[in-house]
Amino acid sequence: MSTRREFITLLGGAAAWPVAVRAQQPMPVVGVLNATSPEANVGRLAAFRQGLKEAGYVEGENVAIDYRWAQGQNDRLPALAAELARRRVAVIAAAAATSVVLAAKAATATIPIVFAVGEDPVRLGLVASLARPGGNLTGINFFNAELVAKRVELLRELVPTATRVAVLVNPADANNARTTLKDVEAAARAMGLQIQVLDASTSREIDAAFAALASERPDALFVIGDAFINSRRLQLALLAARHAIPASYGSRDFPDYGGLMSYGTNITDAFRQVGVYTGRILKGAKPADLPVVQASKFELVINAQAARVLGLTVPDKLLVTADEVIE
Repeated sequence: MSTRREFITLLGGAAAWPVAVRAQQPMPVVGVLNATSPEANVGRLAAFRQGLKEAGYVEGENVAIDYRWAQGQNDRLPALAAELARRRVAVIAAAAATSVVLAAKAATATIPIVFAVGEDPVRLGLVASLARPGGNLTGINFFNAELVAKRVELLRELVPTATRVAVLVNPADANNARTTLKDVEAAARAMGLQIQVLDASTSREIDAAFAALASERPDALFVIGDAFINSRRLQLALLAARHAIPASYGSRDFPDYGGLMSYGTNITDAFRQVGVYTGRILKGAKPADLPVVQASKFELVINAQAARVLGLTVPDKLLVTADEVIE
C-alpha cells in the first residue's frame, strides 16, 4: 500500500512539472522606441496594445513592454535603441518616424524590428522588397511622403486665392524633411505657388516660426508631419488659429485638436498593425517572411468650425469627398 501511495504521489508531482516550468519562464519583453513622449501617444499606444491583444498578448499578463522615449530629442535615439539591444528584447517596435527606425536598425542586425514609416522602406534600405523583407525588419508603410502632392492640391482647393504658402518642417528628422520638402516644392511649382520654408525642431522654434509668419503674411501653411510635429499638434492648431492662417496637416490628430484640414493615412491604425506584427513575431514568425503592410485607406478630415473662424467657405466638392467633417 505504501509503495502504491508513493507511486501516485510521484505521478501527481510529475503532472505538475510542466505547470511549474511554465510558471518560471519569464515573459517575453517588447521594446518600444519612440521619438516623443507617452503623453503625445496615448491613443496610438492604446492601438498598439490592441494589436498585441489581437495577436494573443496582453501587457503585464503574458508580455512585458520596455518603453524608451526620446522626448523630442532625436539625437538620443541611437543610445536608447542601443539600450534595448543590450537588454536583448524579443522585438523592437519602432514607430512612427524614419529616425526611430534607422536608430533601431543601426543598433541590431538580429533582434526583430517592426516599423511604421511614411516613406518607401525599400528606398530607405530597411527591407529588400515589400513582399519579402529578407532581414530582421518588417512593418507598415503609411504613405506620408507619397501623399504630399495631393495635400498641396487640397490646400489650394480650400484656399483658391493662395499664391504664397509657408512650409513648416522639422530639420532634425533629416530623411523625412529632405524627401517631403522636395515633393512639396515640385507640387508647388506645378501649381504656380511660391513657398517659404520655416524650420522648427523645438516648441520655442515653432513659436518663432509663427512670429515670422506674422510679418511675412503668407496665404496658407503646409505642415510637414513627423513624430515631433505631431506631438505639438495642440500648439500648432492654436497658433494657426491665433494668426488666422489656413493650415494643412498630414494626420487627423490635428483637426481633432482644432486644426483646419488633414489628409493622410490613419496613423493610429498603423500602430495597431505594428502591435499585430509584434505579436506574430513573438509567436515565432520571422520578419524576413512577413510582407510590409501598405496602408490602403486615406482620410480627408475638415474642421468646419475652424474654417468658419478663418472666414473660409469649404467648397462642396471637398465637403462631399471628406471622410469626416468636424462641426
